[in-house]
Amino acid sequence: MVFSVFEITRHLRQVIETSIEPLYVEGEVSNFVHHSSGHMYFNLKDEFSTLRCTFFKNQNYRLDFQPKDGQNVVCYGQITLYEKGGTYNLNVTTMSPSGLGDMQAKFETLKKKLQAEGLFEEDRKQALPRYPESIGIITSPTGAALQDITNVLSRRYPIQAWVYPANVQGTEAPKNLIQGLRYFNEDFPVDLIILTRGGGSQEDLFCFNDEKLARAIAASGIPVISAVGHEIDFTISDFVADLRAPTPSAAAEIAVPSREDLLNYIRSLAERMSLSASNSLGIYKQLLSEQAMEFARYHPERLWQKYQQRFDMATMALDNVKHSLREPQISFERSEQNFVTSIQMFSELRVRRYQDRLERAQEYLQVYSRRTLDKLTNRLELKQQHLEMISPDYLLKQGWALVIKDGKIMRSIKDIDPGDSLSIKLGDGEAEVAVKGIK
Repeated sequence: MVFSVFEITRHLRQVIETSIEPLYVEGEVSNFVHHSSGHMYFNLKDEFSTLRCTFFKNQNYRLDFQPKDGQNVVCYGQITLYEKGGTYNLNVTTMSPSGLGDMQAKFETLKKKLQAEGLFEEDRKQALPRYPESIGIITSPTGAALQDITNVLSRRYPIQAWVYPANVQGTEAPKNLIQGLRYFNEDFPVDLIILTRGGGSQEDLFCFNDEKLARAIAASGIPVISAVGHEIDFTISDFVADLRAPTPSAAAEIAVPSREDLLNYIRSLAERMSLSASNSLGIYKQLLSEQAMEFARYHPERLWQKYQQRFDMATMALDNVKHSLREPQISFERSEQNFVTSIQMFSELRVRRYQDRLERAQEYLQVYSRRTLDKLTNRLELKQQHLEMISPDYLLKQGWALVIKDGKIMRSIKDIDPGDSLSIKLGDGEAEVAVKGIK
């Protein structure tokens, strides 16, 4: 079987790229060209050999120095084969001056080790407190990072912030930083720790790549925010911390809520509570008005007036009957005495019947009125008892109390601070108290 040159070259490229992992290469820069496309082309050489290198624009834009011929550098990248020329070269992803390569190698080694142990896993990291009451800051007391954090805290959410002064670069820095973590965990507990420093070179930030420091951060019982360098800088502390902030100012923004947002939320809750109370009061007022109207409709006096009116109408009807009998009475008087007598007896009988019916109606009215009055009185008493049981005064007399601060009702211990003056309203009066402590 005969292969083409391209097939052989492509096969070799696949073999090289799959069998050789990305690696670090140190050498002297020669024939350096920074093309108008943004790509960089150069050779790495030593006293025995030369390696062609390509540093593409999408990778080299983060480079913080300008390479030049004769400069010793360490490059990290993938060995590949350029098919058209049949030559192999290194596709560079990072470059640093010679001497920094050891640091990068140590960084990558430690990162892989701790990652394999699970120290970077999200499920082991602690959630930040939503409303911290105290924050511990481990940093240089003279650095700009501390000033940035305190400025943001004073503007956004004034809070107690304690500073543990520590070296943030050099060989003694990891030890100082670990001591700060122990101090805030054991001697002076806080709600949140910020481990921070401003920007700097890779050598300046390398103390935050210490293994002992990484394990101390992971062992902290208090959540830790790591804010080291600028947004493009990454350290081992960033990976193992409970949260990484791109800058010290961003760490302060993340650590505390916005005071204005909280005030707006509280105002919104107060308005909603006021509206709800107003609506409830309106509903109870309407119910009470309806009950009063219903009670008035069945009031005994009104019922008596109704039956009294019927009685008056019956009396008027009786008078009309009597009036209608006057003319026959005249004719009856002309009749014989026995006929007059019979008519009189008949009239008296009818009168007695009406009187009997009237007496029975009066008795029925009295019984019905009494029953209706008792029924409505019982319903009214039940309504009054229900209203009394749900009234604030009743609850206060049962042992409940209202805690008021600056004219506002307190609903959470988080809204009360030591030294606050409070008003305690009970069922039989109010008491003014001062808070000695919070539990």
